[in-house]
Amino acid sequence: MEQQPDLTSLSEPEKDALIIALYEVIEGLRLEIAQLRDEVATLKGHLGKNSRNSSKPPSSDGLSKPAPKSLRQPSGKPTGGQPGHKGHHLEPVADPDLIVAHSPSHCDACAANLAEVPAEGYAERQVFDIPAPRMEVTAHRAESKRCACGHLNTATFPSEVSASVQYGPRIKAVAVYFSQYQLLPYARVEETLESLYGASLCAGSLATFTQQAYHGLEDTAAQIKAALRRQDVVHADESGIRVEGRLHWVHVAGTDQLTYYQHHAKRGQEAMEAIGVLPGFEGILVHDHLKAYLRYIDCHHSLCNAHHLRELTSLVEQSQSQWADDMVRLLVVANRCVDRAKQRGNDTLSVKLGQLLTHRYDRLIDVGLEQEAARRAQGAEPPAQKKRGRVKQSKAKNLLDRLSNYKAETLRFITDFRVPFDNNQAERDIRMVKLKQKISGTFRSQQGAQAFFRIRSYLSSARKQGNNMLSALTLCFQGQPLALVGAE
Repeated sequence: MEQQPDLTSLSEPEKDALIIALYEVIEGLRLEIAQLRDEVATLKGHLGKNSRNSSKPPSSDGLSKPAPKSLRQPSGKPTGGQPGHKGHHLEPVADPDLIVAHSPSHCDACAANLAEVPAEGYAERQVFDIPAPRMEVTAHRAESKRCACGHLNTATFPSEVSASVQYGPRIKAVAVYFSQYQLLPYARVEETLESLYGASLCAGSLATFTQQAYHGLEDTAAQIKAALRRQDVVHADESGIRVEGRLHWVHVAGTDQLTYYQHHAKRGQEAMEAIGVLPGFEGILVHDHLKAYLRYIDCHHSLCNAHHLRELTSLVEQSQSQWADDMVRLLVVANRCVDRAKQRGNDTLSVKLGQLLTHRYDRLIDVGLEQEAARRAQGAEPPAQKKRGRVKQSKAKNLLDRLSNYKAETLRFITDFRVPFDNNQAERDIRMVKLKQKISGTFRSQQGAQAFFRIRSYLSSARKQGNNMLSALTLCFQGQPLALVGAE
């Protein structure tokens, strides 16, 4: 065992030097402990993140998915269909396409032949099915006729019939629908068309159809983009994609009636300027607080509270923050108050209720800031910054600053009923793009990515407006794309 030094034999200067040395050791250990605590908290934060308390997708949860925890409150309504709900089930039609008569051949009593006996009545059962699909070949024949003067006249073919053998608009629409909307890879589209129609198309033909749709929708895409700039409320979001093996970003701007997609190598304002929807927009822009959106000062902003709820839930789960739990409840209650006011036909909350919710919001932010300051005071000072820039803040402090500095943008759903509580519209619009990435991994060319997002903009807008997408694509291949509401 190591011999302990005899401190009684030390002189006063030696004792002072020892105290100073021990203090330096203690200070170094204190800073190291603080740094280790920060690292442990960071690691715990990463390990504790899931699709319920962060922006991670549900697919990242793996097999250990978090237990469901809904913020919705019981409505008091019974389960199942509600009064007034229109059910969907098969109903017999008065004019069936095909009638198959089943006649008794012999009498069950005496075995007499009934073949020539007329029927006195019938019972009917109807079967709904689709006809056996098949390719239909139309031969266009330009006839030649000789006039009495001797001149031979030959009719002209329709403008859309330009080759001796070609595919028509409906089969092109089906192929593009499968590949660009249902996200089937080209090989599976080939198999599907072969199975359904006996059509032997190659990947080259499918790529050609896609490019024809892309060029045919050029004016429609410009009309959608121009229409979005005229809207009162527009949702925006962006997400990473792979194009030619490199990270790009797909940007979406949309409403409940229109959708516009475009990809760009950048995520921020450079991309937004190049895409051209947000410059000059003067309505209300709903987004998730990406700083590039906030640089547009001609419009008002509204922040997605679904993001706020996930961040607050993470603070509750990982640090048991009471103010965060109370803020979750406040935002949920405020949203419920707005929903009930809308159901009653009101376009604003009562002045007293609005003031009460706002005052409670301010108070919770003050409490959160006080708790965060107390937490920092109780703990050690953070380790010295090795890099230049702002001192790193905790996630709680960052969220508190955002909720405080952007109070009007966070609570805009309370003051303006045109604005939703969250940015789910844009997130729903972008969800299938992420699915496309999971299926294909990457867009192999810039041209393919451009075609996908233009066609997808058209089909998403058509679907939102209640149109049949196959019919919309057929019109595109006939040179007359669907006239979308709001994009005239």
